[in-house]
Amino acid sequence: MVKINGEERDAAGQTITEYLEAANYNPKVIVVEQNGEIVSKEQYNDIKIQDGDVIEVVSFMGGG
Repeated sequence: MVKINGEERDAAGQTITEYLEAANYNPKVIVVEQNGEIVSKEQYNDIKIQDGDVIEVVSFMGGG
């Protein structure tokens, strides 16, 4: 199992891109952190989510 934004999910084995697409995230307006390290968008297709990973997906919001 993987902890994503504080919730246990069965996402191990997926790339970050695959997870983001399945969860309907827009990669243009988010940042992904894996185990405390920010992942560059260029690596989303290459990095596989592993059992025990802690992932945070942070969305940017406009406002004023």
